[in-house]
Amino acid sequence: MTLAGRLIAWLGTHWQEAAYGEASRLAWLRPLEALYRRGMSRRAHAYACGDKPVWRAPVPVIVVGNITLGGTGKSPLVAWLAEWLAAGGWHPGILSRGYGGKLPKGHAYPLWVTAETPVSESGDEPRMLAEQTGVPVMVDPDRSRAARRLVDAGCDILISDDGLQHLALARDLELVVVDGKRGFGNGHCLPAGPLREPLERLRSVDAVLVNGEPAFVPPVGVHGMRLSPSGWRRLGGEREPLAPLPFQTPVHAVAGIGNPSRFFATLAGLGIEAIPHAFADHHDFGVEDLAFGDGHALVMTAKDAVKCRGLAPFDSWALDVVAEPDDAFVAWLEQRVAAWGSPSCRSPSFESPSFESRSRGT
Repeated sequence: MTLAGRLIAWLGTHWQEAAYGEASRLAWLRPLEALYRRGMSRRAHAYACGDKPVWRAPVPVIVVGNITLGGTGKSPLVAWLAEWLAAGGWHPGILSRGYGGKLPKGHAYPLWVTAETPVSESGDEPRMLAEQTGVPVMVDPDRSRAARRLVDAGCDILISDDGLQHLALARDLELVVVDGKRGFGNGHCLPAGPLREPLERLRSVDAVLVNGEPAFVPPVGVHGMRLSPSGWRRLGGEREPLAPLPFQTPVHAVAGIGNPSRFFATLAGLGIEAIPHAFADHHDFGVEDLAFGDGHALVMTAKDAVKCRGLAPFDSWALDVVAEPDDAFVAWLEQRVAAWGSPSCRSPSFESPSFESRSRGT
């Protein structure tokens, strides 16, 4: 990792420790928090009163997001939703902003993401979701434009990954995922705390899911979910069950996600002795980040794996996880989805277009 990269990772780690710890450590930033909250309130009002345009898709839209910075487990829930809806006869599509991705000069959004799309263009999470689900995934900073493209392709229901604050796209269902261990941190908004929006925002969403056993008193009526390890996958190669381990321990464990400690805790729960290496979320890995020179195997998250193929040594493995929401949530979701009627009989045209047509949005 470069010196600048180490500095960014260090600052990010120490800010998160303060944001999810003692509130007084970031008290000096509260005047900026007040400005941030005022700006967010004015923005929400502008969309609510029609000063800013809101586009409503002709199909149901489910938004999965969070109100805190850092990983909560929303992407695995998006993957679960896509597979659950497909099993019910729907033709889901996933739309994403594509954080960390950038199109080549001369190309334009929306970008249709496949298992072959360069991560440098799509971002890591959209590429991971495309591989995991097999459903159409569209990237565009303008989510409404991405939604139109997915509807044109035959999708009859849309899932917006991390779209809670993207108010330009109307939604039929809002789901918020909260990390059970870290909760809402010190309860303050950016930059004095980890909240993207004030806690009052939870009153207007349709469901809140707490990922893991809560270490705080959760709001009334929340649902539970957990992330369960499902197996190992050699980078670019074969899949193996959780046990017996397909590698020797100890291992080096790298995590460039919003909450690296959760990944390291998962490994510990599996009885794996790991040497942890935490990186900033969406870190752009280089060969030097993965070369430890001691012969130990390397393990990482599925999100990091899409960026590390071709960089990591042969004995490198991704730990796949699946979201498991509680039965009460699934029953509630079944009722809500049933109210939208039967899945469309429209025949979807999910064959991915060529790179040129995908990147030019035609």
